[in-house]
Amino acid sequence: MNMDVNATRVAARGLNWFNALTAESSFQNAPDFPASLRVADGELNGYPVRVIAVVVDANNQFPRAQQGEVGLLEGWSLAKAVDQVIQADEAQSQKRAILCVVDVPSQAYGRREEVLGIYQALGAAADRYITARLAGHPVISLLVGKAMSGAFLAHGYQANRLIALDDAGVMVHAMGKESAARVTLRSVEELEQLAAKVAPMAYDIQSYHRLGLLAEILQVQDIVHPQAEDVLLIQQHVSAALQDILQSQDRSLSSRFHGENRQASQKVRALLREQWSREQSV
Repeated sequence: MNMDVNATRVAARGLNWFNALTAESSFQNAPDFPASLRVADGELNGYPVRVIAVVVDANNQFPRAQQGEVGLLEGWSLAKAVDQVIQADEAQSQKRAILCVVDVPSQAYGRREEVLGIYQALGAAADRYITARLAGHPVISLLVGKAMSGAFLAHGYQANRLIALDDAGVMVHAMGKESAARVTLRSVEELEQLAAKVAPMAYDIQSYHRLGLLAEILQVQDIVHPQAEDVLLIQQHVSAALQDILQSQDRSLSSRFHGENRQASQKVRALLREQWSREQSV
């Protein structure tokens, strides 16, 4: 029984943080979205923002997407939620911000998902996030739980800034440990030993932070049931990230390449730019 209770508590992270961040009277829930997607519009320190979260829906008509996974409904609905913002603000000088609350264990693996084109659904979501960012919408992701596999690519990864909470339950990776162990022909224990030496193989958020992809990592009092102090802290840091994005006017993801462990990526990109410039001048 305790295991079930703990599983429910962890699974509720995305929903709890969405509710906490949209509890103010300025926020209104957007209609016509499936139960697995929460969308609300309001203001953060006076700046318009749409908050989006994928949440657990035990009654999801697609069984493979009943535990918070990003499946067909979720992918197309994410694309719709972001596209609404793009279309509504197309003629506005002030582009609405998008805050992604991220707690997604995986994309939905299933025969129906593959037949019906989950790659298109998740690709559409990623495309809309990219389009929104390039159109000038500040996109910020708050990682409160798992950010795994194609689910994270579809919801959250395309943000201008990634902010994570410091907790063992917050992790980023391409696949679960058991799956990674099978693919690499190792045991989970061997995989964990390797991860201790090779940061990209690790699952903990501190290792991911060392890769230089996060804007910052924050500690809160209660990550499952956010307290008022926790919400205020996140609001302050999200607002600061928002202002930084607006002031820099940088719509790319270049901020992810400034870390100590990103020197090789910086060098490769510099060489590619140099080669591109030479080819263009010929």
